[in-house]
Amino acid sequence: MLKLIKNGELFSPEYLGVKDILIADGKIAAIEKEIEITASKNHLELIDATNQLITPGLIDGHVHITGGGGEGSFKTRTPELMLTDCIEAGITTVVGVIGTDGTTRTMTNLVAKAKGLNEEGISCYCMSGNYHVPVKTLTGSVESDLILVQEIIGAGEIAISDHRSSQPTKAELARLASEARIGGILSGKGGVVNIHVGDGKGMLTLLEEIVDETEIPIQQLWPTHINRHADLLEAGIVYAKKGGYIDFTTSSLNPDLEHSELKCSRILRRVLEDGVPINQVTFTSDGQGSLPKFNEDKQFIGLGVGKVKSLFTEVRDAHVKEQIPFDQALKVATENPANVLKLDAKGTLKPNKDADILILSKDHLEINSVIANGRWLMKDNEYVVKGTFE
Repeated sequence: MLKLIKNGELFSPEYLGVKDILIADGKIAAIEKEIEITASKNHLELIDATNQLITPGLIDGHVHITGGGGEGSFKTRTPELMLTDCIEAGITTVVGVIGTDGTTRTMTNLVAKAKGLNEEGISCYCMSGNYHVPVKTLTGSVESDLILVQEIIGAGEIAISDHRSSQPTKAELARLASEARIGGILSGKGGVVNIHVGDGKGMLTLLEEIVDETEIPIQQLWPTHINRHADLLEAGIVYAKKGGYIDFTTSSLNPDLEHSELKCSRILRRVLEDGVPINQVTFTSDGQGSLPKFNEDKQFIGLGVGKVKSLFTEVRDAHVKEQIPFDQALKVATENPANVLKLDAKGTLKPNKDADILILSKDHLEINSVIANGRWLMKDNEYVVKGTFE
């Protein structure tokens, strides 16, 4: 069936004005000022989006889709992602990662979960490996994982500057980045290496040395959790001004997050004012990941769980509370991660792109409908699809 959304105010994420958008075979077929089609109700669904905003579906590039954690022993292993978690958050594309636990959280499970989410209705990819180097892969190497496994599009999350990391050397991390880059080139994928940055004093030094001393492009390394503390944020600003991508984590355990200078939406305004190009910045949720608390002696004292819904919350707050233009706020969770990950069919509303679309109320910027690959997941605030066991 064709879908024709009429009279919506389109953000691609750049502002396009009031336009009609035609969906056919899971793709955006056309975007025009006015589209008129004559067809029976059996073949054409008309959607009136007057006084509503139309945006790309969000891309969450860092989610523990099979659960994470275990820093407080087996009982603290966090639950896996469910389909409706993504739907209510407006996320139509998700990238799965493994964190600290690369023993009970395996690559076979990660890829199987990604395949399941794809079957349920969203687009799901994953990274090869976990915190530690050498990485535990599916086929024996990161390069062959990328080339042979459709869902695998990069490596990570590899931990640096963290007491839970394997303390990788510059040579080890450079070799891993090279493997991922070659695998990406040969398979037509991004091959980016997702880097977990902890609260250690090394911060981004290891990445900067690799870029300075090897032929690996700075864009091959994608550090996340850059809003962990103020000093790391300053280092991230320098890294971004050199051409690197920096990622801010929207999930937080901070009970006073609304007043924190490390809140993602507030940081976005700060880095833009500091001269960081908007195209160098992404938001991810760290959804279903454990958010452990450690004392000064690195002893575990508590745990929270990341939420994918925090991604849309921070995008909306960037516009509503920080007065960042809506098209720029959208970029950090749509077009920018699509460019980082080289997901060419995602992240923008253009003909021949995947029909991943959100319909928002114009007055309150609330999600009321979600379309993924041309298929309704939520319509008028009612779930059309749920996960198999939801």
